[in-house]
Amino acid sequence: MIATALSLPVILPEAIMAFGILVLLMIGAFRGEKSVWLVTEGAVVTLGVALVVLLFGSRPEGVTFNGAFTDDAFARFMKALALVGSLTTLLLSIDFLRHHKLGGFEFPVLMLLGTLGMMMLISASDFIALYLGLELMSLALYVVAAYSRDNLKATEAGLKYFVLGALSSGMLLYGASLMYGYSGTVSFAGIALALKGPAPIGVVFALVFVLAGLAFKISAVPFHMWTPDVYEGAPTPVTTFFASAPKMAAMAVLVRVTLTAFPGVASEWRQIVTFISIASMALGAFAAIGQTNIKRLMAYSSIGHMGFALVGLAAGTVEGAHGVIVYMAIYMVMTLGTFAGILSMRRNGEYVENISDLSGLARTNAPMAFFLATMMFSLAGIPPLAGFFAKFYVFAAAMKADLYGLAVIGVLLSAVGAYYYLRIVKIMYFDEPAKAFDRQGAATRIVLAGATAIVIFYALAPAPITNAAMAAAKSLF
Repeated sequence: MIATALSLPVILPEAIMAFGILVLLMIGAFRGEKSVWLVTEGAVVTLGVALVVLLFGSRPEGVTFNGAFTDDAFARFMKALALVGSLTTLLLSIDFLRHHKLGGFEFPVLMLLGTLGMMMLISASDFIALYLGLELMSLALYVVAAYSRDNLKATEAGLKYFVLGALSSGMLLYGASLMYGYSGTVSFAGIALALKGPAPIGVVFALVFVLAGLAFKISAVPFHMWTPDVYEGAPTPVTTFFASAPKMAAMAVLVRVTLTAFPGVASEWRQIVTFISIASMALGAFAAIGQTNIKRLMAYSSIGHMGFALVGLAAGTVEGAHGVIVYMAIYMVMTLGTFAGILSMRRNGEYVENISDLSGLARTNAPMAFFLATMMFSLAGIPPLAGFFAKFYVFAAAMKADLYGLAVIGVLLSAVGAYYYLRIVKIMYFDEPAKAFDRQGAATRIVLAGATAIVIFYALAPAPITNAAMAAAKSLF
Protein backbone atom coordinates (compact mmCIF):
# COMPACT_ATOMS: atom_id res chain seq x y z
CA MET A 1 0.00 0.00 0.00
CA ILE A 2 1.38 3.43 -0.93
CA ALA A 3 1.69 5.74 2.05
CA THR A 4 -0.33 8.91 2.40
CA ALA A 5 1.79 11.85 1.23
CA LEU A 6 1.70 15.63 1.27
CA SER A 7 -0.66 16.91 -1.41
CA LEU A 8 1.55 19.23 -3.47
CA PRO A 9 4.38 16.82 -4.45
CA VAL A 10 1.80 14.18 -5.39
CA ILE A 11 -0.29 16.51 -7.55
CA LEU A 12 2.55 18.66 -8.91
CA PRO A 13 1.92 17.92 -12.64
CA GLU A 14 -1.80 18.66 -12.16
CA ALA A 15 -0.95 21.86 -10.26
CA ILE A 16 1.30 22.99 -13.13
CA MET A 17 -1.51 22.30 -15.61
CA ALA A 18 -4.09 24.19 -13.51
CA PHE A 19 -1.79 27.18 -13.04
CA GLY A 20 -0.97 27.25 -16.77
CA ILE A 21 -4.67 27.13 -17.67
CA LEU A 22 -5.50 30.09 -15.38
CA VAL A 23 -2.61 32.19 -16.71
CA LEU A 24 -3.40 31.46 -20.39
CA LEU A 25 -7.10 32.10 -19.83
CA MET A 26 -6.30 35.52 -18.37
CA ILE A 27 -3.95 36.35 -21.25
CA GLY A 28 -6.61 35.34 -23.75
CA ALA A 29 -9.38 37.22 -21.98
CA PHE A 30 -7.43 40.50 -21.70
CA ARG A 31 -5.60 40.47 -25.04
CA GLY A 32 -8.36 38.91 -27.15
CA GLU A 33 -7.62 37.56 -30.63
CA LYS A 34 -4.11 39.07 -30.62
CA SER A 35 -3.11 36.44 -28.06
CA VAL A 36 -4.04 33.36 -30.11
CA TRP A 37 -0.55 32.13 -30.97
CA LEU A 38 0.92 33.28 -27.65
CA VAL A 39 -1.69 31.18 -25.82
CA THR A 40 -1.04 28.23 -28.17
CA GLU A 41 2.71 28.42 -27.51
CA GLY A 42 2.00 28.75 -23.79
CA ALA A 43 -0.18 25.64 -23.93
CA VAL A 44 2.62 23.68 -25.61
CA VAL A 45 5.06 24.84 -22.92
CA THR A 46 2.59 23.96 -20.12
CA LEU A 47 2.10 20.44 -21.47
CA GLY A 48 5.84 20.02 -21.97
CA VAL A 49 6.72 21.17 -18.44
CA ALA A 50 4.03 18.92 -16.91
CA LEU A 51 5.40 15.96 -18.90
CA VAL A 52 9.01 16.63 -17.85
CA VAL A 53 8.02 16.96 -14.17
CA LEU A 54 5.95 13.78 -14.43
CA LEU A 55 8.74 11.72 -16.02
CA PHE A 56 11.88 13.16 -14.43
CA GLY A 57 10.80 14.94 -11.25
CA SER A 58 11.98 13.24 -8.05
CA ARG A 59 8.55 13.08 -6.41
CA PRO A 60 7.42 10.41 -3.97
CA GLU A 61 4.53 8.17 -4.98
CA GLY A 62 1.59 8.56 -2.66
CA VAL A 63 -2.10 8.88 -1.93
CA THR A 64 -3.69 12.19 -0.99
CA PHE A 65 -7.04 13.95 -0.52
CA ASN A 66 -8.25 11.31 1.95
CA GLY A 67 -7.45 8.48 -0.43
CA ALA A 68 -9.26 9.98 -3.42
CA PHE A 69 -6.12 10.63 -5.52
CA THR A 70 -3.40 8.07 -6.16
CA ASP A 71 0.00 8.73 -7.73
CA ASP A 72 1.55 5.35 -8.57
CA ALA A 73 3.54 3.82 -11.42
CA PHE A 74 0.35 3.03 -13.36
CA ALA A 75 -0.94 6.61 -13.05
CA ARG A 76 2.40 8.07 -14.14
CA PHE A 77 2.69 5.83 -17.20
CA MET A 78 -0.85 6.52 -18.42
CA LYS A 79 -0.59 10.26 -17.67
CA ALA A 80 2.59 10.38 -19.73
CA LEU A 81 0.70 8.82 -22.66
CA ALA A 82 -2.17 11.30 -22.26
CA LEU A 83 0.23 14.27 -22.13
CA VAL A 84 2.17 13.07 -25.19
CA GLY A 85 -1.12 12.60 -27.07
CA SER A 86 -2.33 16.11 -26.17
CA LEU A 87 1.01 17.76 -26.91
CA THR A 88 1.38 16.06 -30.30
CA THR A 89 -2.22 16.87 -31.25
CA LEU A 90 -1.74 20.53 -30.36
CA LEU A 91 1.39 20.74 -32.51
CA LEU A 92 -0.38 19.02 -35.41
CA SER A 93 -3.39 21.33 -35.14
CA ILE A 94 -1.60 24.65 -35.64
CA ASP A 95 -1.46 24.62 -39.48
CA PHE A 96 -5.03 23.29 -39.80
CA LEU A 97 -6.51 25.91 -37.46
CA ARG A 98 -4.60 28.73 -39.15
CA HIS A 99 -5.76 27.55 -42.58
CA HIS A 100 -9.42 27.32 -41.54
CA LYS A 101 -9.25 30.55 -39.49
CA LEU A 102 -10.34 28.66 -36.37
CA GLY A 103 -7.54 30.10 -34.28
CA GLY A 104 -9.42 31.28 -31.20
CA PHE A 105 -7.38 31.28 -28.00
CA GLU A 106 -10.05 29.03 -26.45
CA PHE A 107 -8.97 25.93 -28.37
CA PRO A 108 -5.60 25.31 -26.64
CA VAL A 109 -7.14 26.25 -23.26
CA LEU A 110 -9.93 23.72 -23.78
CA MET A 111 -7.36 21.08 -24.70
CA LEU A 112 -5.47 21.82 -21.50
CA LEU A 113 -8.68 21.61 -19.45
CA GLY A 114 -9.53 18.27 -21.05
CA THR A 115 -6.01 16.99 -20.36
CA LEU A 116 -6.20 18.09 -16.71
CA GLY A 117 -9.46 16.14 -16.44
CA MET A 118 -7.74 13.09 -17.93
CA MET A 119 -4.92 13.30 -15.39
CA MET A 120 -7.41 13.54 -12.51
CA LEU A 121 -9.36 10.63 -13.97
CA ILE A 122 -6.29 8.40 -14.25
CA SER A 123 -5.40 8.97 -10.57
CA ALA A 124 -8.95 8.70 -9.19
CA SER A 125 -9.26 6.24 -6.30
CA ASP A 126 -12.93 6.70 -5.52
CA PHE A 127 -16.10 7.30 -7.50
CA ILE A 128 -16.42 10.98 -6.59
CA ALA A 129 -12.90 11.79 -7.83
CA LEU A 130 -13.56 9.63 -10.88
CA TYR A 131 -16.72 11.56 -11.73
CA LEU A 132 -15.07 14.96 -11.25
CA GLY A 133 -12.21 14.02 -13.57
CA LEU A 134 -14.58 12.47 -16.10
CA GLU A 135 -16.79 15.55 -16.29
CA LEU A 136 -13.87 17.99 -16.49
CA MET A 137 -12.52 15.98 -19.42
CA SER A 138 -15.91 15.48 -21.09
CA LEU A 139 -17.15 19.06 -20.88
CA ALA A 140 -14.01 20.28 -22.65
CA LEU A 141 -14.37 17.56 -25.30
CA TYR A 142 -18.02 18.45 -25.95
CA VAL A 143 -17.00 22.01 -26.81
CA VAL A 144 -13.98 21.18 -29.00
CA ALA A 145 -16.08 18.63 -30.96
CA ALA A 146 -18.28 21.52 -32.12
CA TYR A 147 -15.45 24.06 -32.28
CA SER A 148 -15.99 24.78 -35.97
CA ARG A 149 -19.24 26.67 -35.35
CA ASP A 150 -19.99 27.40 -39.01
CA ASN A 151 -19.66 23.74 -39.98
CA LEU A 152 -22.97 21.87 -39.80
CA LYS A 153 -21.28 18.47 -39.46
CA ALA A 154 -19.09 19.66 -36.58
CA THR A 155 -22.09 21.16 -34.76
CA GLU A 156 -24.03 17.92 -35.23
CA ALA A 157 -21.03 15.93 -33.97
CA GLY A 158 -20.76 18.06 -30.84
CA LEU A 159 -24.48 17.77 -30.11
CA LYS A 160 -24.49 13.98 -30.56
CA TYR A 161 -21.47 13.59 -28.34
CA PHE A 162 -22.99 15.84 -25.66
CA VAL A 163 -26.38 14.08 -25.56
CA LEU A 164 -24.94 10.55 -25.51
CA GLY A 165 -22.18 11.61 -23.11
CA ALA A 166 -24.76 12.97 -20.68
CA LEU A 167 -26.61 9.65 -20.88
CA SER A 168 -23.43 7.69 -20.16
CA SER A 169 -22.57 9.95 -17.21
CA GLY A 170 -26.03 9.31 -15.77
CA MET A 171 -25.54 5.55 -16.12
CA LEU A 172 -22.16 5.76 -14.41
CA LEU A 173 -23.59 7.81 -11.53
CA TYR A 174 -26.48 5.40 -11.09
CA GLY A 175 -24.08 2.44 -10.96
CA ALA A 176 -21.81 4.25 -8.48
CA SER A 177 -24.77 5.09 -6.21
CA LEU A 178 -25.93 1.46 -6.28
CA MET A 179 -22.40 0.34 -5.44
CA TYR A 180 -22.30 2.80 -2.53
CA GLY A 181 -25.59 1.38 -1.29
CA TYR A 182 -24.18 -2.15 -1.19
CA SER A 183 -20.69 -1.39 0.11
CA GLY A 184 -21.20 1.74 2.24
CA THR A 185 -18.23 3.52 0.63
CA VAL A 186 -17.20 5.17 -2.64
CA SER A 187 -13.50 4.26 -2.20
CA PHE A 188 -12.20 1.58 -4.57
CA ALA A 189 -10.24 -0.07 -1.74
CA GLY A 190 -13.29 -0.01 0.54
CA ILE A 191 -15.52 -1.51 -2.15
CA ALA A 192 -12.95 -4.28 -2.74
CA LEU A 193 -13.06 -5.16 0.98
CA ALA A 194 -16.87 -5.13 1.05
CA LEU A 195 -17.46 -7.23 -2.08
CA LYS A 196 -16.18 -10.74 -1.52
CA GLY A 197 -17.86 -14.00 -2.39
CA PRO A 198 -20.97 -14.41 -4.59
CA ALA A 199 -22.25 -11.03 -5.79
CA PRO A 200 -25.88 -10.05 -5.05
CA ILE A 201 -27.99 -9.15 -8.09
CA GLY A 202 -27.84 -5.46 -7.11
CA VAL A 203 -24.04 -5.49 -7.31
CA VAL A 204 -24.24 -7.06 -10.77
CA PHE A 205 -26.61 -4.26 -11.86
CA ALA A 206 -24.23 -1.67 -10.42
CA LEU A 207 -21.31 -3.28 -12.26
CA VAL A 208 -23.22 -3.18 -15.55
CA PHE A 209 -24.05 0.52 -15.19
CA VAL A 210 -20.52 1.50 -14.13
CA LEU A 211 -18.90 -0.44 -16.97
CA ALA A 212 -21.45 0.93 -19.46
CA GLY A 213 -20.57 4.50 -18.49
CA LEU A 214 -16.84 3.85 -18.85
CA ALA A 215 -17.24 1.80 -22.06
CA PHE A 216 -18.85 4.87 -23.68
CA LYS A 217 -15.65 6.84 -23.13
CA ILE A 218 -13.51 4.25 -24.91
CA SER A 219 -16.23 3.88 -27.60
CA ALA A 220 -16.63 0.15 -27.08
CA VAL A 221 -19.64 -1.68 -28.54
CA PRO A 222 -22.57 -1.25 -27.82
CA PHE A 223 -21.74 2.27 -26.62
CA HIS A 224 -19.95 3.29 -29.80
CA MET A 225 -22.84 5.05 -31.58
CA TRP A 226 -21.29 8.52 -31.37
CA THR A 227 -17.85 7.57 -32.64
CA PRO A 228 -18.12 7.42 -36.48
CA ASP A 229 -20.21 10.61 -36.74
CA VAL A 230 -18.04 12.58 -34.31
CA TYR A 231 -14.77 11.42 -35.89
CA GLU A 232 -16.02 12.37 -39.36
CA GLY A 233 -17.77 15.62 -38.41
CA ALA A 234 -15.28 17.18 -36.01
CA PRO A 235 -12.27 19.13 -37.35
CA THR A 236 -9.40 16.71 -38.03
CA PRO A 237 -7.16 17.94 -35.15
CA VAL A 238 -10.11 17.38 -32.78
CA THR A 239 -10.57 13.87 -34.18
CA THR A 240 -6.84 13.27 -33.60
CA PHE A 241 -7.28 14.40 -29.99
CA PHE A 242 -10.34 12.17 -29.47
CA ALA A 243 -8.53 9.15 -30.90
CA SER A 244 -5.45 9.51 -28.69
CA ALA A 245 -5.31 11.17 -25.27
CA PRO A 246 -8.90 10.66 -23.95
CA LYS A 247 -8.70 6.98 -24.91
CA MET A 248 -5.64 6.61 -22.64
CA ALA A 249 -7.48 8.14 -19.68
CA ALA A 250 -10.70 6.20 -20.20
CA MET A 251 -8.93 2.85 -20.59
CA ALA A 252 -6.75 3.63 -17.55
CA VAL A 253 -9.73 4.29 -15.28
CA LEU A 254 -11.54 1.21 -16.61
CA VAL A 255 -8.51 -0.94 -15.75
CA ARG A 256 -8.11 0.69 -12.32
CA VAL A 257 -11.79 0.34 -11.39
CA THR A 258 -12.11 -3.31 -12.40
CA LEU A 259 -8.82 -4.48 -10.88
CA THR A 260 -8.77 -2.43 -7.67
CA ALA A 261 -12.48 -1.99 -6.80
CA PHE A 262 -13.93 -5.29 -8.02
CA PRO A 263 -11.33 -8.06 -7.61
CA GLY A 264 -13.78 -10.03 -5.44
CA VAL A 265 -16.39 -10.16 -8.21
CA ALA A 266 -13.98 -10.73 -11.11
CA SER A 267 -16.05 -13.57 -12.58
CA GLU A 268 -18.99 -11.18 -13.04
CA TRP A 269 -17.17 -8.27 -14.68
CA ARG A 270 -15.01 -10.61 -16.75
CA GLN A 271 -18.15 -11.80 -18.58
CA ILE A 272 -19.14 -8.20 -19.34
CA VAL A 273 -15.65 -7.24 -20.53
CA THR A 274 -15.39 -10.38 -22.68
CA PHE A 275 -18.70 -9.60 -24.41
CA ILE A 276 -17.76 -5.95 -25.01
CA SER A 277 -14.35 -7.03 -26.31
CA ILE A 278 -15.70 -9.53 -28.84
CA ALA A 279 -18.46 -7.16 -30.00
CA SER A 280 -15.99 -4.27 -30.46
CA MET A 281 -13.47 -6.41 -32.38
CA ALA A 282 -16.23 -7.75 -34.64
CA LEU A 283 -17.79 -4.36 -35.40
CA GLY A 284 -14.38 -2.77 -35.96
CA ALA A 285 -13.42 -5.57 -38.36
CA PHE A 286 -16.57 -5.66 -40.49
CA ALA A 287 -18.04 -2.13 -40.37
CA ALA A 288 -14.85 -0.46 -41.63
CA ILE A 289 -14.72 -2.50 -44.83
CA GLY A 290 -17.20 -0.35 -46.77
CA GLN A 291 -15.98 3.07 -45.61
CA THR A 292 -14.81 5.67 -48.11
CA ASN A 293 -13.95 8.48 -45.65
CA ILE A 294 -10.62 7.82 -43.95
CA LYS A 295 -11.62 9.54 -40.68
CA ARG A 296 -14.76 7.39 -40.47
CA LEU A 297 -12.63 4.31 -41.19
CA MET A 298 -10.31 5.30 -38.34
CA ALA A 299 -13.36 5.56 -36.06
CA TYR A 300 -14.22 1.91 -36.68
CA SER A 301 -10.54 1.02 -36.43
CA SER A 302 -10.46 2.69 -33.01
CA ILE A 303 -13.51 0.69 -31.86
CA GLY A 304 -11.82 -2.53 -32.96
CA HIS A 305 -8.55 -1.68 -31.22
CA MET A 306 -10.33 -0.94 -27.94
CA GLY A 307 -11.81 -4.44 -28.26
CA PHE A 308 -8.32 -5.93 -28.65
CA ALA A 309 -7.06 -4.01 -25.60
CA LEU A 310 -9.99 -5.34 -23.56
CA VAL A 311 -8.83 -8.90 -24.30
CA GLY A 312 -5.98 -8.25 -21.87
CA LEU A 313 -8.32 -6.76 -19.25
CA ALA A 314 -10.60 -9.81 -19.46
CA ALA A 315 -7.68 -11.92 -18.21
CA GLY A 316 -7.74 -9.94 -14.95
CA THR A 317 -4.07 -10.72 -14.21
CA VAL A 318 -0.81 -8.75 -13.97
CA GLU A 319 0.10 -10.03 -17.45
CA GLY A 320 -3.29 -8.90 -18.75
CA ALA A 321 -2.89 -5.40 -17.28
CA HIS A 322 0.64 -5.27 -18.73
CA GLY A 323 -0.77 -6.23 -22.14
CA VAL A 324 -3.41 -3.49 -21.99
CA ILE A 325 -0.86 -0.83 -21.01
CA VAL A 326 1.60 -1.79 -23.79
CA TYR A 327 -1.28 -2.03 -26.28
CA MET A 328 -2.49 1.49 -25.47
CA ALA A 329 1.02 2.94 -25.77
CA ILE A 330 1.59 1.37 -29.19
CA TYR A 331 -1.96 2.19 -30.32
CA MET A 332 -1.39 5.86 -29.53
CA VAL A 333 1.82 5.99 -31.57
CA MET A 334 0.12 4.34 -34.55
CA THR A 335 -2.93 6.61 -34.29
CA LEU A 336 -0.93 9.83 -34.05
CA GLY A 337 1.18 8.74 -37.03
CA THR A 338 -1.90 7.92 -39.11
CA PHE A 339 -3.62 11.21 -38.30
CA ALA A 340 -0.44 13.12 -39.12
CA GLY A 341 -0.78 11.50 -42.54
CA ILE A 342 -4.47 12.47 -42.77
CA LEU A 343 -3.58 16.08 -41.87
CA SER A 344 -1.07 15.99 -44.75
CA MET A 345 -3.87 15.28 -47.26
CA ARG A 346 -4.20 18.82 -48.60
CA ARG A 347 -4.64 19.58 -52.29
CA ASN A 348 -4.79 23.12 -53.74
CA GLY A 349 -5.07 24.48 -50.21
CA GLU A 350 -8.09 22.32 -49.31
CA TYR A 351 -8.03 19.36 -46.93
CA VAL A 352 -9.46 16.13 -48.37
CA GLU A 353 -10.60 13.03 -46.47
CA ASN A 354 -11.58 10.37 -49.01
CA ILE A 355 -9.51 7.20 -49.21
CA SER A 356 -9.55 7.53 -53.01
CA ASP A 357 -7.55 10.76 -52.66
CA LEU A 358 -4.56 8.59 -51.69
CA SER A 359 -4.53 6.92 -55.13
CA GLY A 360 -1.02 6.42 -56.47
CA LEU A 361 0.56 8.31 -53.57
CA ALA A 362 3.71 6.20 -53.91
CA ARG A 363 4.40 7.91 -57.24
CA THR A 364 3.63 11.48 -56.14
CA ASN A 365 5.03 11.42 -52.58
CA ALA A 366 7.01 8.22 -51.91
CA PRO A 367 8.11 9.05 -48.31
CA MET A 368 4.55 9.83 -47.19
CA ALA A 369 3.28 6.64 -48.85
CA PHE A 370 5.95 4.60 -47.05
CA PHE A 371 5.15 6.16 -43.67
CA LEU A 372 1.39 5.66 -44.08
CA ALA A 373 1.85 2.10 -45.37
CA THR A 374 3.95 1.30 -42.28
CA MET A 375 1.15 2.65 -40.05
CA MET A 376 -1.41 0.52 -41.91
CA PHE A 377 0.69 -2.66 -41.64
CA SER A 378 1.23 -2.02 -37.93
CA LEU A 379 -2.47 -1.34 -37.28
CA ALA A 380 -3.20 -4.63 -39.04
CA GLY A 381 -0.78 -6.42 -36.70
CA ILE A 382 1.74 -7.52 -39.32
CA PRO A 383 5.07 -8.71 -37.80
CA PRO A 384 7.68 -7.49 -37.00
CA LEU A 385 6.04 -4.09 -36.51
CA ALA A 386 4.96 -2.80 -33.09
CA GLY A 387 1.26 -3.46 -33.72
CA PHE A 388 1.97 -7.19 -33.89
CA PHE A 389 3.58 -7.20 -30.44
CA ALA A 390 0.70 -5.18 -28.98
CA LYS A 391 -1.73 -7.92 -30.00
CA PHE A 392 0.69 -10.65 -29.00
CA TYR A 393 0.83 -9.41 -25.39
CA VAL A 394 -2.95 -9.29 -24.91
CA PHE A 395 -3.58 -12.64 -26.63
CA ALA A 396 -0.79 -14.30 -24.62
CA ALA A 397 -2.31 -12.96 -21.37
CA ALA A 398 -5.75 -14.25 -22.38
CA MET A 399 -4.38 -17.71 -23.14
CA LYS A 400 -2.48 -17.80 -19.86
CA ALA A 401 -5.80 -17.06 -18.11
CA ASP A 402 -7.41 -20.00 -20.02
CA LEU A 403 -9.48 -17.66 -22.23
CA TYR A 404 -8.61 -19.62 -25.36
CA GLY A 405 -11.90 -18.90 -27.12
CA LEU A 406 -11.47 -15.14 -26.71
CA ALA A 407 -7.90 -15.29 -28.02
CA VAL A 408 -8.90 -17.37 -31.06
CA ILE A 409 -11.81 -15.03 -31.89
CA GLY A 410 -9.44 -12.07 -31.55
CA VAL A 411 -6.90 -13.57 -33.96
CA LEU A 412 -9.60 -14.35 -36.54
CA LEU A 413 -11.12 -10.86 -36.34
CA SER A 414 -7.64 -9.35 -36.58
CA ALA A 415 -7.22 -11.18 -39.90
CA VAL A 416 -10.57 -9.78 -41.12
CA GLY A 417 -9.62 -6.25 -40.05
CA ALA A 418 -6.32 -6.48 -41.93
CA TYR A 419 -8.30 -6.30 -45.20
CA TYR A 420 -9.23 -2.64 -45.01
CA TYR A 421 -5.76 -1.57 -43.87
CA LEU A 422 -4.09 -3.46 -46.72
CA ARG A 423 -6.67 -2.01 -49.14
CA ILE A 424 -5.32 1.47 -48.36
CA VAL A 425 -1.77 0.24 -49.10
CA LYS A 426 -2.99 -1.21 -52.39
CA ILE A 427 -4.65 2.12 -53.32
CA MET A 428 -1.45 4.05 -52.55
CA TYR A 429 0.88 1.74 -54.45
CA PHE A 430 -1.12 0.22 -57.32
CA ASP A 431 -3.89 2.66 -58.34
CA GLU A 432 -3.51 5.41 -60.91
CA PRO A 433 -2.05 8.49 -59.21
CA ALA A 434 -4.29 11.39 -58.26
CA LYS A 435 -3.01 14.96 -58.21
CA ALA A 436 -0.13 15.44 -55.76
CA PHE A 437 -0.79 16.83 -52.30
CA ASP A 438 0.57 20.19 -51.19
CA ARG A 439 3.83 20.28 -49.27
CA GLN A 440 3.44 18.97 -45.72
CA GLY A 441 4.03 21.11 -42.66
CA ALA A 442 7.07 20.45 -40.49
CA ALA A 443 5.00 19.10 -37.57
CA THR A 444 3.20 16.49 -39.67
CA ARG A 445 6.45 15.34 -41.29
CA ILE A 446 8.18 14.97 -37.92
CA VAL A 447 5.28 13.10 -36.29
CA LEU A 448 4.87 10.79 -39.30
CA ALA A 449 8.57 9.98 -39.43
CA GLY A 450 8.87 9.61 -35.65
CA ALA A 451 5.86 7.31 -35.35
CA THR A 452 7.17 5.20 -38.23
CA ALA A 453 10.59 4.88 -36.58
CA ILE A 454 9.01 3.75 -33.28
CA VAL A 455 6.76 1.24 -35.02
CA ILE A 456 9.61 -0.27 -37.06
CA PHE A 457 12.33 -0.33 -34.39
CA TYR A 458 10.18 -1.29 -31.40
CA ALA A 459 11.07 -4.97 -31.95
CA LEU A 460 14.77 -4.18 -31.53
CA ALA A 461 14.40 -2.40 -28.18
CA PRO A 462 11.05 -3.11 -26.52
CA ALA A 463 12.45 -3.05 -22.96
CA PRO A 464 11.89 0.65 -22.08
CA ILE A 465 8.15 0.41 -22.76
CA THR A 466 7.57 -3.17 -21.59
CA ASN A 467 9.54 -2.77 -18.33
CA ALA A 468 7.77 0.48 -17.44
CA ALA A 469 4.42 -1.12 -18.34
CA MET A 470 5.13 -4.13 -16.12
CA ALA A 471 6.00 -1.86 -13.18
CA ALA A 472 2.77 0.04 -13.84
CA ALA A 473 0.73 -3.17 -13.97
CA LYS A 474 2.23 -4.50 -10.73
CA SER A 475 1.34 -1.27 -8.91
CA LEU A 476 -2.35 -2.11 -9.40
CA PHE A 477 -2.14 -5.43 -7.52
